[in-house]
Amino acid sequence: MLARVVTCAISILMTFNINLPINEILSELMLCLRASSRAVVQAPPGAGKTTCIPLAILEAGLTPDKILMLEPRRLAARAAADRMASVLGEKTGLTVGYRIRGDTSVGPLTRIEVVTEGVLTRMLQKSPDLPGVGVIIFDEFHERSLNADLGLALCLEVADVLREDLILLVMSATLDAEPVAKIMQAPILTSAGHSFEVEPRWLSKPRLKTQRFEVGIVELILNALTEAEGSLLVFLPGEGEIRRTAEILKGQTGNVPIHTLFGAMDFKSQQAAIVPSENRKIILATSIAETSLTIQDIRVVVDGGLSRRALFDPSSGMSRLITERVTRAEAAQRAGRAGRMASGVVFKNWTRGEEGALTLFPMPEIEANDLSNLALELAMWGTNEADLRFVTPPHTGRLAEARSLLRMLGALDSLNQITEHGKALVRQPLHPRLAHMLEIGGNQAVNLVALLAERDPMRNQGTDLNLRLRAIADPHAFDGRAHRGTIQRISDEAKRLKCDKKGSPLSTAALAALAYPDRIGLRRIGDKPRYILSGGKGAIMPADDPLAGQRLIVVTDLNGDPREAVIRQAAVLAQTELEALFPDQIAWHNVCFWSRREGLVLTRTQKKFGALILEDQPWTSAPKIAVASAMIDGIRQLGLQPSLEAQRLINRAALMEEGFVDLSENILLETADEWLLPYLGGIKSAADWKVFDVLPALQDLLGWDRMQSINRIVPGYFSTPMGRKVTIDYNKGIPSIAVRLQEMFGVTSHPMVGLKPLQVTLLSPAQRPIQITSDLPRFWSTTYRDVRKDMRGKYPKHPWPEDPTNADPTLRTTPRKKV
Repeated sequence: MLARVVTCAISILMTFNINLPINEILSELMLCLRASSRAVVQAPPGAGKTTCIPLAILEAGLTPDKILMLEPRRLAARAAADRMASVLGEKTGLTVGYRIRGDTSVGPLTRIEVVTEGVLTRMLQKSPDLPGVGVIIFDEFHERSLNADLGLALCLEVADVLREDLILLVMSATLDAEPVAKIMQAPILTSAGHSFEVEPRWLSKPRLKTQRFEVGIVELILNALTEAEGSLLVFLPGEGEIRRTAEILKGQTGNVPIHTLFGAMDFKSQQAAIVPSENRKIILATSIAETSLTIQDIRVVVDGGLSRRALFDPSSGMSRLITERVTRAEAAQRAGRAGRMASGVVFKNWTRGEEGALTLFPMPEIEANDLSNLALELAMWGTNEADLRFVTPPHTGRLAEARSLLRMLGALDSLNQITEHGKALVRQPLHPRLAHMLEIGGNQAVNLVALLAERDPMRNQGTDLNLRLRAIADPHAFDGRAHRGTIQRISDEAKRLKCDKKGSPLSTAALAALAYPDRIGLRRIGDKPRYILSGGKGAIMPADDPLAGQRLIVVTDLNGDPREAVIRQAAVLAQTELEALFPDQIAWHNVCFWSRREGLVLTRTQKKFGALILEDQPWTSAPKIAVASAMIDGIRQLGLQPSLEAQRLINRAALMEEGFVDLSENILLETADEWLLPYLGGIKSAADWKVFDVLPALQDLLGWDRMQSINRIVPGYFSTPMGRKVTIDYNKGIPSIAVRLQEMFGVTSHPMVGLKPLQVTLLSPAQRPIQITSDLPRFWSTTYRDVRKDMRGKYPKHPWPEDPTNADPTLRTTPRKKV
């Protein structure tokens, strides 16, 4: 049986290409899949994995059901299906078909179906057991798209719980396969592949930052035309750069035709770029040409050094395509395109020294993208991220933010369970913000949805969203002010989104508020147009903007500054519209809080939406406990400010044995709501707190037993030999007293506080310090003689005995002798 499997798998491939490197591992792969239903294949571009492996599985009869192969791009999916169909001598749609957004070619006999990654997620959500599907192949998994990561995690759970027979295969060109194989508990098979030598040529010096990107690329293309032979494949970040480069190149390439290749093109135009040609040609392409597609006659690659990838964009609150430096892995993939059929050359738009600064691999989308769609899909699946096996687990904090947004949109309930509205949003191939707007607004929202999904077509033309919608409706009226290519893309997307649903009649601002309930802005008090957004962040509008004076706005685009973002797109919203849109989220709240600016507790009743205070009135009946609780916040800001007596008690407690109550300021402020709250009746301002004495509260905190211990071990007073009580000062860190020298006559042992000597300041009859000592017996026996000589002359009426240790303490002068 095993021999038959191997023979069948290889025989079909030998009929169309016996030299493909992937053939070397096919027999082992078929055996692995037959035995364990899982495998990871590493094979470089051109090895033949995309075309050969699905056909080999089909011929080997590993499953009677359909083979599903995922591709990251629509062009790659259709091209792969066409290639396999041609190998079988059939038209696409018979044994091999494809299913992509907006285009399907499958039939009742289709056994291999090539789909884009989002299609698998929809199939899983509709029927988790995937009836009629026997094999799922994740091609080009190294691109680590969010849909592919989620799809693999869901398929692993399906295979574990519902479909033990489901065969899962991950294929990649540059992936670090160990983590994937570990998650799948699958073996790794590697095909060495085959490619010809590609000579790298770098810039001699870095590009000037002032030089336009397209101008530099055109220089490189023209150099490549003269210095190397064969057709050119030029990698550019996006459609805009492709069109601008093509425009500059016109008339400079002689008889060499220029083709373009990017995802938004129609399929016939894409095919025209990739079909083999006997003559030389130039193909200006995005990263769509890095993998999956084979362009056979390419001998020269010009790498622009930039890549456009989906990253979370805080300015829009969604994922957007961001232009970044190419990674080393991407650069290697691009260079390899020049060595598929013969030796070639790659011209790099950077210096050799700059290459060392390139990062190794692109960041997986699950680490860089907005996670709102992922959170919605997980809720639809009825699980959370911890229950699935992700190659890279999603960040829990960013998932929590995504779920918070979905709750605001009504897609999740308070328990993060999906709602019926959320299920409707899942079916839309849009970000949940825009899907929510389209679901409620219907056909009237399509232009705004398409606008918000694209880059701003009118940068530096003010913030008004309505201005942009007018440009979409009448592009010619805005020539020179609106970017024509972007307007066209928005219009095309709007046509695709058009639906029969009318929806409730809503203004532009109301529609935008549906998508951005966290970005409704209320103007702050002041001259500058600063806004507080309903999500709690701050934003500022350019002072000369026509909308700068408006009280309520909806913000759809910011510049991303985390401290105070600049508003780039907005629409004016009426409060009546806001209240009609979010009746369940607007309510009156009684608030009692400490105002740092005013230095007092404010008691207000406020009409609030998120962080916005729409209306504000005094709250005259605020409970005393609420005022006291708010005052605690003020006290933490103002500091403890104890009286002298309270500070003495704190210092005395600090001298107690280890484990005694900690009365340090940090601890007291931290626990103030436990010990201080009952004493704050009537205290509600900084001025009140300044004259408040915390001593009774501290004494109550310590309790009677602890106060007795303090009084015994660290007393508050020292009793002199005459019975007079002298306050012990603990505020300088050393227990100390000040007392008249004559009052200490007869004291032969130094007074102590606990185990510490009391610092004694001995005073003259005029209450001036004479000596500070912590050893009174030593003072009597040494320094006292000199003090006596000096003091007798100054204070002759006071006693200065030669032996103070045997003298009686006194505060009186020496009696006059009788004559």
